[in-house]
Amino acid sequence: MLSVLDLFRIGIGPSSSHTLGPIRIGKRFLEDLKGAVDLGTVAKVVVELQGSLALTGKGHATPKAVVLGLFGFDPETLDPDFAEATVERVATEKRVKLLGSHEIAFDPESDIVFAYHIIPELHPNGMKLSAFGAGGLPLFEQTYYSTGGGFIATEKQLRTPAPKDLITTGRKVPFPFGSAAELLEHCAREGKSIEEIIYANEDAMRPREETDARLDRVAQVMAACIERGLHKEGTLPGALQVTRRAPAIWKKLKEQPGANEPERLFDWLNVYAMAVNEENAAGGQVVTAPTNGAAGILPSILRHYCLNSENPVRDARRFLMTAGGIGLLYKQRASISGAEMGCQGEVGVACSMAAAGLSSVWGGSPQQVANAAEIGMEHNLGLTCDPVGGLVQIPCIERNAVGAVKAVNGARLSLHSDTPSKVSLDQVIETMRQTGVDMSSKYKETSQGGLAVNVVEC
Repeated sequence: MLSVLDLFRIGIGPSSSHTLGPIRIGKRFLEDLKGAVDLGTVAKVVVELQGSLALTGKGHATPKAVVLGLFGFDPETLDPDFAEATVERVATEKRVKLLGSHEIAFDPESDIVFAYHIIPELHPNGMKLSAFGAGGLPLFEQTYYSTGGGFIATEKQLRTPAPKDLITTGRKVPFPFGSAAELLEHCAREGKSIEEIIYANEDAMRPREETDARLDRVAQVMAACIERGLHKEGTLPGALQVTRRAPAIWKKLKEQPGANEPERLFDWLNVYAMAVNEENAAGGQVVTAPTNGAAGILPSILRHYCLNSENPVRDARRFLMTAGGIGLLYKQRASISGAEMGCQGEVGVACSMAAAGLSSVWGGSPQQVANAAEIGMEHNLGLTCDPVGGLVQIPCIERNAVGAVKAVNGARLSLHSDTPSKVSLDQVIETMRQTGVDMSSKYKETSQGGLAVNVVEC
């Protein structure tokens, strides 16, 4: 079993698969390299970006991520301003310190190769790194894949067949599950909520206080990201010159505290989600939930319904633990990568997770929580990933706002009945997977179709 905490990774924007993943890959490559040769013998490193990493890499700040990864930085502790200054210095000096110790010449313009023509067989986000010694002598080469949400894998890992019995492999937990049906069976047999079942599994991995401390940290970073996004004005990076809208909307909301029309709920959810995704687009600190491109949906609902409740700590933990449990199903049974599934695998999964988490906070039964998750995905099936200009701005920022509203509606609908949905959560997850497999690559984070080709960039 994966851990819920694996889904909530703290890092910098704008993309979990194109920024966080490549940072982690760069560091992983150098650590693997150290196990094969003396790092001091390395004179040159060449990084080849393949598939989606090449096609939308520049707009998703992948070259920046490559440089940061070669320095060996940890995305969770990396200050965005320091990261930007480091990348600018490398662009000028054309030198990097591998793992912060061994300095070599490195020109991002020539040593980062965009292999647009290579679409990897194993995963669309391929990254091949090669190290050379004096005189161009090959020392070490490895191909890695950024599989979404900041997760990375080697070629060997992806070529290893998945075990037939998913619930008996990996970490030993008291309530292993490989499907929503198995998760609900545990709940029914034990008389526990989904939150309690997931907590019990996490308890087998670490002390409860460590899990809670991490959940509290995740909630804190999400809330802080909203605050920054509500107050930072200006234009987002890139040729589109998109103006931040969250501060203006926030100002209007604060100027009309007594307004009570029902539609005002949309404004609150919209502004929180947009604040996060505008910060993400600017390279700020965010939490994958489960990806950067979908990072605004869970924080929006967390802020509006949990952090302002009578017991914010309890409700935030319940929300994140339940949402995370649902996210594990998507990660283990399908994918959370936009390059594999389209945006249904990012915003769709986030909407499903958030709907489930909110249903739990509102007292939903395990079946109602599963129904909420199913609703959240069913009405995002087929959602394409077609970022204009390769930037995580249009349609990504508004899409998170709409996804947050959908998630609340899904949670609300789930509470009207405790009977299983006609379409089960497992069925909708499998449908998402099949839809992603069938979807044209033009609509899976390549900027080769949809809005990306029908909108003038600048």
